[in-house]
Amino acid sequence: MAGDTVAVLGTGIMGSAMARNLVAAGLRTTVWDRSPEATARLANAGALVAASPQEAVREANVVITMLPDANAVNSVVPDSLQAFAAGAVWAQMGTIGVEATAGLDGRLRGVRPDVMFVDAPVSGSEGPAETGQLLVLASGPAAAEAITARAFSAIGRKTVWLGQAGQGSRMKLVVNAYLSFLIEGVAEALELGSQLGIDPAGLDAVIEGGPLDAPLADAKLHKIARGDFTPEFPLEWALKDVDLAIAAASGSRLPMLRALSGQWRQAVEAGYGRDDVSAARLALSDPA
Repeated sequence: MAGDTVAVLGTGIMGSAMARNLVAAGLRTTVWDRSPEATARLANAGALVAASPQEAVREANVVITMLPDANAVNSVVPDSLQAFAAGAVWAQMGTIGVEATAGLDGRLRGVRPDVMFVDAPVSGSEGPAETGQLLVLASGPAAAEAITARAFSAIGRKTVWLGQAGQGSRMKLVVNAYLSFLIEGVAEALELGSQLGIDPAGLDAVIEGGPLDAPLADAKLHKIARGDFTPEFPLEWALKDVDLAIAAASGSRLPMLRALSGQWRQAVEAGYGRDDVSAARLALSDPA
């Protein structure tokens, strides 16, 4: 049956959660990561562990790459393309930007025209990934929809098909720009509140249930109030996505997004990059 055999290349925070859900859905799932520790835990969950990317992809109907950036994808996948099964789908699900996505699509067409490329970044962080509630922003050949259906259903609550490959990455950058404004808005509102003697619980009580009560903002408000900056979506990854958005829209001013990039870059340089993106709040009160 189409999509019954899946390979996942990259098993960090998101990739490992996705792999566990694929296994739980009854899909034969092979995983590979540079870190043996990352795949050892998945073996205990029922995944098969490959010694190389080539071994991982050899029998897969669907190959998922969930790697942190374009450099990582380019260091792993090109040497593995000849090992892909004929008729397989390569689902590129990390956020690597518009230009890099187009480059991968073109390269695949030139080397393996019998393999379909699907640009399918996901919206959501660790929590939705763990519970299979990601939003899949898919784009690519119509023939790939049936092949990827079971895998995408195991990973996400919903898959939206947006047209030709590249449209998924474009939508992801727009969605993450919106997300970034929400998170920085929460961080700065809480910083202002601390200067004015407003307790975070008081702000939460005023917003709760009203038109300003966005679920994501509410979740980050509570996370900040608890002092819990365990990474669900690391700040350094969020900054990468902001910068990809700015690069993709080089003809636009985007003054708020550019200012946000500068602020978050300072936060990453101050040592908050591996913390959750909500650590943007800590950077606002860091004298350094």
